[in-house]
Amino acid sequence: MRLAEDGGTPPAAVQAGPGGARAHGVVLTRDGWPLPGASVTLLATDGAGSARTTSGSDGRFVLAHLEPGPATLLVACAGHEPEARSVVVHAPGATRPEDVVVDVGELRLTRVGAADLPAAGRWVIDPDHTSLVATAHHLGLSAVTGRLSVVEGVIEVAEVFAASSVHVRIDAASVDSGVARRDEHLRSADFLDAEHHRWITYEGRGLLPDGVGGWRLDGQLTLNGTARPVPLALRCTGTGTDPWGGHRVAFQATAQLSRDDFAMRWNQAFGLGVAVFGTTLRITIDLEAVRET
Repeated sequence: MRLAEDGGTPPAAVQAGPGGARAHGVVLTRDGWPLPGASVTLLATDGAGSARTTSGSDGRFVLAHLEPGPATLLVACAGHEPEARSVVVHAPGATRPEDVVVDVGELRLTRVGAADLPAAGRWVIDPDHTSLVATAHHLGLSAVTGRLSVVEGVIEVAEVFAASSVHVRIDAASVDSGVARRDEHLRSADFLDAEHHRWITYEGRGLLPDGVGGWRLDGQLTLNGTARPVPLALRCTGTGTDPWGGHRVAFQATAQLSRDDFAMRWNQAFGLGVAVFGTTLRITIDLEAVRET
């Protein structure tokens, strides 16, 4: 069991008034998804004034009627490593208003058996569990998203993870924004030119740690017949086995690129020159791969 204060986090403090203090927070997976049904217990040092609750469907919880004194906040959920955090419930006083509610923050649990990084070897991308979404501004107001549904490739994980490489290709004709007429336009020579440049490719080699638990992958994107360097902000969200005996790894990656860099300069302006579609594209990738045996 890991103690939050071991990482330098000071003990959380909650204030007790005549009706007792209330503390709330949220239980999440390591990559930020809510964890419903987690057991949340405040265990007082003297055994008195303990409280217990369960996280809701959104992962949130509230502990009420807390008594003064030092305590430990315990969080547990099936299939995940438990967490413990020190808290101090202060007696009523002048430092804070009575009946105060204090946010103890996020409590992130790691799935049992999840490794921080995948084992060395060749990992094949699972297209059925991989999503690539591009988002652009529309009229300077809202976001329009398009999904590229055919993604295939391999990840070569090196013994030294920083030396790993990625080779991916994406079918430009698989773009799907949810509007058939718009999709036809996106496949045309104004944008992806899927007839002449069917495959979008990305080749990355070498990773650098970003200092906050993730990595920067430097790679080259070839899109619409034009190749440009595009770095990816990359994070491994876990590894594990599947029901069929395979070994899987999941990554999340983001990037930002300009349409102008890839000869996709079609646009229309209205009003004070505001473009129908912005030139900046934000790319979000959720990727799952299976280790080759």
